[in-house]
Amino acid sequence: MRLGLNLGYQTAWSTPADHLALAQEADRLGYSVVWAAEAYGSDSPSTLAWIAGQTQRIDVGSAVMQIPARTPAATAMTAATIDALSGGRFRLGLGVSGPQVSEGWHGVRFAKPLGRTREFVDIVKLAVARKEVAYDGEHYTLPLPDGPGKALRLSFHPPREHIPIYLAAVGPKNLELAGEIADGWLAVFYAPEFADEHLAAVTAGRAKAGKELAGFDVVPSVPVVIGDDVASCAELVRWYAALYVGGMGSRTQNFYNQLATRMGYGDAAREVQDLYLAKRQRDAAAAVPMEFIDRTSLLGPKERIAERMREYAASGVTTLSVTLFVADRDSGVQTLRTVAEALDLSGVGE
Repeated sequence: MRLGLNLGYQTAWSTPADHLALAQEADRLGYSVVWAAEAYGSDSPSTLAWIAGQTQRIDVGSAVMQIPARTPAATAMTAATIDALSGGRFRLGLGVSGPQVSEGWHGVRFAKPLGRTREFVDIVKLAVARKEVAYDGEHYTLPLPDGPGKALRLSFHPPREHIPIYLAAVGPKNLELAGEIADGWLAVFYAPEFADEHLAAVTAGRAKAGKELAGFDVVPSVPVVIGDDVASCAELVRWYAALYVGGMGSRTQNFYNQLATRMGYGDAAREVQDLYLAKRQRDAAAAVPMEFIDRTSLLGPKERIAERMREYAASGVTTLSVTLFVADRDSGVQTLRTVAEALDLSGVGE
């Protein structure tokens, strides 16, 4: 199992300089990849290009680039460019976002996300491989049939004809699609105890493509808090869990709430959502079960985290990407070092 670092996106309490310092420390420590996110603020490719120019070995990955935010061809251009700038170190993580961001921010209908994702990935692969981009799908038609456009191919030679593609997937059908068309899965709220169900869907998708699970990168993004008291560590993750389970999306379309329900936390998930949507965020955070937080995070002293890493590796995780819940840059650097030490202690590192 390898390590990754998920920086998320820029917030009121983070700076580009902070993110760069953490990425450079992860590079020095031998982490395999650093990921950047986007929602409706900072974008991921700008951050990754900037980091790629100031690191040496670590891969840079989008977790994610939003499918409704760009055309497939623009996404392929960006991916190929960052891959060239970084010397072949880019990983393209894609996701459909949610209906509120897709329709409210990008003005793109959210309907039929699986079909749109499949076609989007098809076109990206054609473009990156420098094949002529001609496509006749339900959602994308290139070139347009009633105008002067013609089928084109990428006009420069990137370092690779195939850039690893990852899908952010939560539901069973999306997991199966990831297994079928992608090289890896970007997971959230991943608990080793519930991995079999998720990976069964991925494995079914791999079988559709005539492939096995071996070689497929399973990449959960896992909150990490180092400290002697596990319950105190969990308190720092509560607000994050409540935001996603309770407030990310609408009452009827919250994929994280549905995931928590499938994991056996249906009653708690409903309570968290009710409280969050009633603008009682503090109560919503308090209602998140400690067991749910502990199962989906790395909490406690180094030895406990090392033991938990063994469970993640045994469940099928190949890249464990940590999300730092820290107060400042120095604490983040120290946490990265402790996580690397824990991986050595666990004996499951590559």
